[in-house]
Amino acid sequence: MTPETKAAASYSRRPPRLVVVHGYGATTENHWFPWLQQRMASQGWDVTLADLPDSDAPAAGPWAGAVEDAVGQVDGRTYLIGHSLGCITLLRHLAGRTDPWSLGGIILVAGFTGKLESLPELDPYLEENVELQDLPGSIRNRLVIHSDDDPLVPPSASASLADRLKAPALVIPGAKHFLDVDGVTELPEAAAALAGWAS
Repeated sequence: MTPETKAAASYSRRPPRLVVVHGYGATTENHWFPWLQQRMASQGWDVTLADLPDSDAPAAGPWAGAVEDAVGQVDGRTYLIGHSLGCITLLRHLAGRTDPWSLGGIILVAGFTGKLESLPELDPYLEENVELQDLPGSIRNRLVIHSDDDPLVPPSASASLADRLKAPALVIPGAKHFLDVDGVTELPEAAAALAGWAS
């Protein structure tokens, strides 16, 4: 076996890695994050739930640092998933990377860019937009998941994000903003997509 073949075999045996990034006002214990961690870990995945500081008063610098620490080095066996404000935080991180990188996949749940009329208190965080045009070429699999009745992020904003990332959009009726208070404590659609991508 050549060194190249050995390296390829080792790469394919390495567990896929998932980093989950929560949003505004959330913790790693909320919504569907613990369920997803347990589900993917039971399938052999290495799962990290990024713990962002002061989530009730998000600041771009500290959040960017926490995401950078959680994500670390990425490759084709690395997958990312963000929820709400965590989506734009992940996208900023990827757009700002200066190292050559590629990613196995990204899922953005209730994702958006730009300011939200429903949450003007986030205007300072959202003041700086993110350039997305170069990202699709470095991310093998992309998916935007949103509902048809989100009271915080207009479904049209998530659909626009999907278009800009050249990503399919999966609409889940009646899921609102994918919060545990709305009864969303599991997200099997995300788990199925991840499992399919890594197979």
